Amino acid sequence: MFKFKSLISIFILSFLLIGTSVIKNQTREIEKKIVNLTKKINLKEKDLNEAQLDYFYLTSPFIIDQKIEQIDQLKYLTMEYSNIYLSISDFLNLKNKVVEENQYEKKIQKK
Repeated sequence: MFKFKSLISIFILSFLLIGTSVIKNQTREIEKKIVNLTKKINLKEKDLNEAQLDYFYLTSPFIIDQKIEQIDQLKYLTMEYSNIYLSISDFLNLKNKVVEENQYEKKIQKK
């Protein structure tokens, strides 16, 4: 009788341990899926917000014109086309050229 009770106890304990590990692994996989879906949702919300901002900005030139008129012409200066850079590398290349020219001119002045 004692062996039978201990055998049943061991069987129940091992069943509960195995069941617990299976449930734990399944919940871990579900949590990973939830985290991935949350990241995707956040990216989609960010894209949506940027798209809405672009839409409002691009579809309201009248509002932009009104704001420009509110600012004095002395404060608002249009940007020349030569000051618009397509990428940061273009800007940095030009900046490095200007710095090199300035250093060269300083060397000439010292001589």
